[in-house]
Amino acid sequence: MEHSSDVSEAYPMNSGDGPNSYAKNSTEQRVVVDATKELLSKAIKENLELDIFLPFNSFHIADLGCSVGPNTFFSVENILEAVKFEYQSGGPSSEIPEFQVFFSDKTLNDFNILFNSLPQNRNYYAAGVPGSFHGRLFPKASINIFHSSLALHWLSRVPKDVMDKNSRAWNKGRIHYSNNQDEVLKAYQAQYAEDMECFLRARALETVHRGLIVLNLLGRPLNCIEIVGFNIFGSSLLEMARKGVISEEKVDSFNIPSYFVSPQELEVIVERNGCFSIEILETLPQHVLSGAPSAPAMRAFTEGLIKHQFGEEILDDLFSLYHQKLEEQMSIAESKKAVVLFVVLKRKTN
Repeated sequence: MEHSSDVSEAYPMNSGDGPNSYAKNSTEQRVVVDATKELLSKAIKENLELDIFLPFNSFHIADLGCSVGPNTFFSVENILEAVKFEYQSGGPSSEIPEFQVFFSDKTLNDFNILFNSLPQNRNYYAAGVPGSFHGRLFPKASINIFHSSLALHWLSRVPKDVMDKNSRAWNKGRIHYSNNQDEVLKAYQAQYAEDMECFLRARALETVHRGLIVLNLLGRPLNCIEIVGFNIFGSSLLEMARKGVISEEKVDSFNIPSYFVSPQELEVIVERNGCFSIEILETLPQHVLSGAPSAPAMRAFTEGLIKHQFGEEILDDLFSLYHQKLEEQMSIAESKKAVVLFVVLKRKTN
């Protein structure tokens, strides 16, 4: 896709395994993987069709937005466990296939850390696939199960209108659509719909007929557009601008390329694409995630964007200020829990 080289595609989660790395600051993402394990097993039991084979009796799984681990390994193990159980349930004559797992993320993702931490006792062949999940990644009809957890809320780019001073959607003084004017929200909605259409169109070509896509998505209730973490983060940047640490103009031109979809919006997008049926669309209990990410977690997934826009020297002070503000507003943050959608799509045969 032409826009895949834009800012949101260029800056993946923090690399390495140091104190600010994504590998050390993704415990909430692990909570979601654990919380959806039973749902995933049930979905595979009810929707996986074992007569779908690829050449040489191999079964192909792809995790999109794998980052650097370890959560992607837990997700893959959960899928493998459920698939193997279904094969074993078919009786002694059911031969369990060999498994090929593709770990996919942006080209600048730290694949070295990912592969250095691969489980030693894994029962699958592993391969890395760099590239944007908004475009094609695999040959036609080559993947049995696609999986992605807490990744598809990232847009391929910041919506153009929120960056345009002459647009009614210009997002001056804010970094997101959260609690924002209708024009800004509509610009984000349009970008998400465009990106998801690209995602589904690519997956429709790559998924075997009657194959599955299993997604954990950050979502929102239909009429709620408040995301406390981004509100606090934006106020931290504005305070630094008022103090003259960074320029107000740079804050005005900075926006988080992220959108949390409602179940109703997702239904419309999938139905418009027409290649998949929605087998499951379920909202997890709101106690699964906290209302706003901790400072280390926020840093793990926004540091690249911040460095690109404001430079490296503000990082420690910015996330210290965010931590302070989050502590002050913890009661508000905890009352605005994030929503997680568990989604299973099946590739139609026509």
